[in-house]
Amino acid sequence: MDKKLLQILVCPVSKAPLQLDAANNELISVASGLAYPIRDDIPVMLESEARQLSSDEKEQWRKA
Repeated sequence: MDKKLLQILVCPVSKAPLQLDAANNELISVASGLAYPIRDDIPVMLESEARQLSSDEKEQWRKA
């Protein structure tokens, strides 16, 4: 994931910054509690494609 792109992307739901989860190939929005998939190096920024973060995941990303 290009670092410059990551700096300008925001969550389409909350407009909050995103964090890269390289291990799971996702962009994390703690504010909205969503994880957006990255497919073929392209972030899929659709709420319908995002998965809901668990409470434990939200807490983990808040601390990161």
